[in-house]
Amino acid sequence: MTHPYFEKARYPRVLAHRGLVTAAGEDSGVWENSAAAFAAAHAAGADFIETDCQVSADGDVVLFHDATLERLTGDPRAVSEVRTRELEKIFASHGGLLTVAEALQLFPEARFNIDVKTDAAIEPLGPVLADHVHRVLVTSFSDARRRATIASVLRAGASLRPATSGGSRTIATVRGLTAARLSPTRTLRDVDALQIPEKQGALRVLTPALLRAARRHGVEVHVWTVNDPAAMQRLIAAGVDGIVSDRADVALSTLSRQDPPRRS
Repeated sequence: MTHPYFEKARYPRVLAHRGLVTAAGEDSGVWENSAAAFAAAHAAGADFIETDCQVSADGDVVLFHDATLERLTGDPRAVSEVRTRELEKIFASHGGLLTVAEALQLFPEARFNIDVKTDAAIEPLGPVLADHVHRVLVTSFSDARRRATIASVLRAGASLRPATSGGSRTIATVRGLTAARLSPTRTLRDVDALQIPEKQGALRVLTPALLRAARRHGVEVHVWTVNDPAAMQRLIAAGVDGIVSDRADVALSTLSRQDPPRRS
């Protein structure tokens, strides 16, 4: 049964990776995972916004990918050591900081794909997401963290669990089982998507066997991070359901010209 997260949304899926930073946005200093990046993704027509969360020193769940500020600012401090007000000042000239709650409020039509980067976000996310489960997908490289976050949302009174994509262990298990021609039914129980790279080093993660198994179990397959139009077209033609891209505008334009067969 399809989770409401995917219902009445454009197919193939285009997930705006950390929002959308266009050339104009780069020139004006817009950062990934900012309010401006999300607004650009929404304006481009993206139904889905992929994002990440950390927790500030005040306990606020903020949208930020890295554990530290170093890559974006040169500041080696952990996000968890910085108060929310200071983070807001840092982001002020780079598109604007958002908490998860603010993003859900400011973009009520967007469907958010939230990668939970820290255990500290598990409990505070529960009440924040509980009223939005129809438009939230929870994921994490850690399957334990992913499951704990879903449990937190359900404890907060959600009417159903949010959508979810498998973590690293789930992906590795499905890849191994399908390579051995074994059924991944148990592994894919309560999983709505597999979000994977096409390759991990020399290992091909995306295989025809994995795609066939996902289709049999009603699980979507999304490939990250794809910015080349030819690669987007090739992957969708091969049966992939969605593309995670830094250039959602390019992906939407490219895939609007392609009419892949819908899965049954």
